[in-house]
Amino acid sequence: MALEERARSNLLRQRHKLEQDIKPQYLMDHMISDGVMTVQEEEKVRVQGTRKDQAAALIELVLRKNNNCFISFYNALVKETYDDLAKLLYVDLPDVSFDGQKSSSESSISHVQIMLSEGGVPQRPVVFVSRPELVNQVRKKLYLLQKDTGGWVTVFGMAGSGKSVLAAEAVRDHSLIEECFPNGVHWLSIGQLDKADLLVKIQSLCFRLEQSLDSPSHQRVASSLDEAKERLRFLMLRRYPRSLLILDDVWESSVLKVFDIHCRILLTTRNRSLADSVSGPKYEVEVESGLDDKKALEILALYTKLNQNGLPEEARSIVRECKGSPLVVSLIGALLKDKPNRWGYYLRQLQQKQFKRIRKSSSYDYDALDQAMAASIEVLPDEHRELYKDLTVLEKDVKIPAKVLCVLWDLEPEEVEDILQEFVNKSLLFVDGNSKPHLYYLHDLQLDFLVEQNREQIESLHSKVVRQYQHHYREAPPTSGDEECFYWIRFLTYHMAKGNLSQELYSLMFSLDWVSLKARIMGPAHLINDYVEHGPILDKENSEVRSQFQEFLSLSGHHLEQRPFPDVVQLALSQPRSSEVYRQARQQALNRANGGKLYFELINKSGVENLSRLVIHPHLGSIYSACFSHDGSKIAACGASKTLKVFKSTSGEKLIELQAHDEEVLCCAFSPDDHLLATCSSDKKVKVWNILQGKLLRVFAEEHDEQVNHCEFTNTTQRLLLATCSNDSGLNVKLWNLNKPTSQNTMFGHFEPVNHCCFSPDDRYLATSSNDGTVKLFQVSTANEWKTIDVKSFFSESDEEEVLVKCSTWTADGTRIICAARNAVLVFDVQTSDMLLEIKTHRLSTVQYCHACPTSNLLALAFSNYAVELWDLEENKKRADCSGHLSWVQRVQFSCDGSQLLSCSDDQTVRLWETEKVHTSSAICLKRDSDVLFNGEEIIVSASDNCNRLQVLELPSGKLLATLPGHTKTVLHCQFCQDGETLVTSSEDTTIRVWKWRSGECKVLQGHKEQVRCFSLLGESTNELKLLSWSFDGTVKVWDVESGEKLQDIAAHQGAILSCHVSPDRCLFATTSADKTAKLWSCESWQCAFTLRGHQECVRSCRFSWDSKRFATGDDNGEIRIWSVKDGSLLKVCSQESKDGMDSLHGGWVTDLHFSPNNSLLVSTGGYIKWWNVARGEALQTFYPTGSALKKIHVSPDFSTFVTIDNIGILYVLKRVA
Repeated sequence: MALEERARSNLLRQRHKLEQDIKPQYLMDHMISDGVMTVQEEEKVRVQGTRKDQAAALIELVLRKNNNCFISFYNALVKETYDDLAKLLYVDLPDVSFDGQKSSSESSISHVQIMLSEGGVPQRPVVFVSRPELVNQVRKKLYLLQKDTGGWVTVFGMAGSGKSVLAAEAVRDHSLIEECFPNGVHWLSIGQLDKADLLVKIQSLCFRLEQSLDSPSHQRVASSLDEAKERLRFLMLRRYPRSLLILDDVWESSVLKVFDIHCRILLTTRNRSLADSVSGPKYEVEVESGLDDKKALEILALYTKLNQNGLPEEARSIVRECKGSPLVVSLIGALLKDKPNRWGYYLRQLQQKQFKRIRKSSSYDYDALDQAMAASIEVLPDEHRELYKDLTVLEKDVKIPAKVLCVLWDLEPEEVEDILQEFVNKSLLFVDGNSKPHLYYLHDLQLDFLVEQNREQIESLHSKVVRQYQHHYREAPPTSGDEECFYWIRFLTYHMAKGNLSQELYSLMFSLDWVSLKARIMGPAHLINDYVEHGPILDKENSEVRSQFQEFLSLSGHHLEQRPFPDVVQLALSQPRSSEVYRQARQQALNRANGGKLYFELINKSGVENLSRLVIHPHLGSIYSACFSHDGSKIAACGASKTLKVFKSTSGEKLIELQAHDEEVLCCAFSPDDHLLATCSSDKKVKVWNILQGKLLRVFAEEHDEQVNHCEFTNTTQRLLLATCSNDSGLNVKLWNLNKPTSQNTMFGHFEPVNHCCFSPDDRYLATSSNDGTVKLFQVSTANEWKTIDVKSFFSESDEEEVLVKCSTWTADGTRIICAARNAVLVFDVQTSDMLLEIKTHRLSTVQYCHACPTSNLLALAFSNYAVELWDLEENKKRADCSGHLSWVQRVQFSCDGSQLLSCSDDQTVRLWETEKVHTSSAICLKRDSDVLFNGEEIIVSASDNCNRLQVLELPSGKLLATLPGHTKTVLHCQFCQDGETLVTSSEDTTIRVWKWRSGECKVLQGHKEQVRCFSLLGESTNELKLLSWSFDGTVKVWDVESGEKLQDIAAHQGAILSCHVSPDRCLFATTSADKTAKLWSCESWQCAFTLRGHQECVRSCRFSWDSKRFATGDDNGEIRIWSVKDGSLLKVCSQESKDGMDSLHGGWVTDLHFSPNNSLLVSTGGYIKWWNVARGEALQTFYPTGSALKKIHVSPDFSTFVTIDNIGILYVLKRVA
């Protein structure tokens, strides 16, 4: 569409004024960002000899273009403060409508510009020189990615060569974005990161991607790199399939592997071969050592506002000394901008190398940069030079707001901004203009220079940061949640550690207040990392306290990601009484309880302790493998930290620590006599260690060409061999004799990576599990393939997902082999290859590992969703859930005697479980349908077990008072009568039973056609007791308990009845249903008084207040409503948000409700327990159980004691803190 005539005429009229005043370069930056002008068009304007000629060429270009270009030109004038010129064009602005949106000048802000800004793509630097040849090369490679579902474009070159600017410029193209990456461009600055910082960056990227969706999910933050990688893979492939991920300044291949998720990636790096470690199509663009002379001279010309032909003769010499580095040329240009007569002086500075320092083993010549940096700093005023020195304490790739420096320098914001702008103008600092407020940062090379220059003062500089923070925030820490607050909360501990302020670090990190503050603002990942990273310093003060805080965060961290943010004091009250965390929480709870705040403490902590016997935090980073020694006394563990550690299995005491490999250690294994340990790694090496001496015996480094995934010794020393398997394409399974320097045999057959290998109990066969979907059995003596089990053939052919066999394990007798693939476990007969059994886990997550117990029929499974399960192979029945891990479980292993089980995880822990304890406690665990009798200090609980028997227990001792067998199917509800001697139960077998529980005497009530979900008691004395029962058949029945006679049969709802309750005054009873309604009924006429509508899901629970004036209902969306009994009107909605992937209100269905005696409070159960203020509908407190899906809660008459059971059978007795 051509430019409108009135706009064209106006531009022609104002042409002379525009040519006199405008600086085209600055205007063109905006126009390119808007996508209305190409780099090639910009180049044609720039080659004009004078600024006026350039202005004329730009206006000529606008006249030839369309309305969008005219509006972009007008906006550029406004942004560059040419207000008087912009007013001349304003009256004739064209009316342009973008996709039906409102027509206005702001509409011209291109979709591409917004997309790049939201994706974090940096803006052009203040002085920008186009490099069209390189930009076009990058764009051509990016266009090639369009035909691939995933691929890599690597832009490589030495430090300071302008790779990042080039990458950002390449994607600043309207056509490229629309054709190839319409779903967006997402920029991630990498740099030199450890695993924890990389995890935080990916967490932030995933959060940004999820928030941009029309319906953002609320999944918990990934707590490991594997989990984060999987989440990012899902987002990029499913939600942003046509998008580009830009990874800026990548140093290590291990980092790049995390992003190997089959999406389109542009990366900048100094290492050309970095992309060799990942899969998919690869393209390269080399950025030569720097700018050519013409471009470098252009930068100097732009800074000094001279024509290139008018530059002095020293200019070429300066460019030569700068070695083409855009960064160094910019530094010199910024100096000359202020001192245009110093060309010779700065040339001599560079030539004389006055500021030279030696850097060993560097691929980059830093001399020119150092000299330019030193010269730039030298011309600063003395006071500003000292302020610039303070920037030495910044971390690489960290951007800070001016407010942080206001605190550090104790200056007013306006003064700080002026100083920072001076640094920016001299190219001593960079500014991110995309963010509001602006953020400032140093180039890595500039920071390296500062650190080197101020090496002796680094400790004092960090101390200064801490002192200034303490002075400024002496009243209270920052809690605003803005960029300044984020900086202090994230990096304060870092500055304390670097400043050697040990006492300040102890006081801060051993404080529950700090834990609460940092978790609220940053989430738990940074906190946990702090305790690991600063562990050596903290341990000097008190290693036990450090361990207690770290354990608290490890076990409760997932709760700290909930919104609204949980009460940390309430969470900490569940810690052991000996813990410093508990001590602080108890004191704070008592203080706040005096002011009316609600807190609840477990009084049966011993019964709720983690089922794991021992938790070890051996490594910083994921733990990929852990194993028992054959005598069970030791545990070896290895993982992302590249180390191998050995611990006592009884106490977790560390015995040995070895720096084992150059990259991640993927597996470790003890020899049969426990004298040796084998390790294998991503570095393609296999090593054997003498564990008694802690010495390296053997290195097998030449034969595997890819990472080695698993290693395992034979089961006996009679003929000791070591088996290894790898990602090699063909020669991927090898047998090693430790007395030989090379492998003894290579097993042929797999042409995809082999994930696992294991010897049969008699060492005759080796089983291998591969990504090709098969398990192969090789004869150890000959290395010949004996048979192949085609595991993938047992999965649906319609499912396009690959079948990757993760591992296999032999049963103790060697007759069966068990394989893990996807979310299933298959058991095969070794001789016939027939599938004998499929264990259906009913989980969506992947089975990561499986191991068969050597002494029983138990099988342990490790899952990617943090779970460990125990199954009985004979009965094909799950025996236990071992909960406690907070991230992917990578490995499980039984001890040789079968008495213990270990599991290791990406959550940096190894957990030990006593097999019998876990097995037994889970087998007879209580179910959630229960009732409690409060009799003074005595608490009696009735609950059913897995065998449909009633168990009557005394608490907190746990003494068994009675066992009542009789029901033939699951017991759904039980309730004590007021006399405490009669117990009523209902069941899936359609019956109701009335028990004299001490004697076992029983009466059966029959009449319902479907399972009797629940019932309520009418009347006070047992002699006149009536019973109200309801069922999925939609009916309510009234019974005479003494005679067993059915008195009433009421068709109450069209859907299943889910709950019922009788008002305390016995005038009304209520029913709730799957039809989303609740009804109030008269106990006298048995007629419906009110039908209560408004819930959007099944109404699951209900309860009358004690004064019979209010009525509460809870539904499957987590919503609670309070109604007036008088007229059926709605009084209050306690929680209006619906359930989602990370329900922050009730964790699922509202299953039970209870009012306090004065009707001012309400307690409810769902995924957790919540207490509410009835009048305001506000949540007052939340208790999180170990399990989930609570069904009933039992409340003492004074509303001070609460009893419930979770879905894994753990009993909780909570007492209000007062």
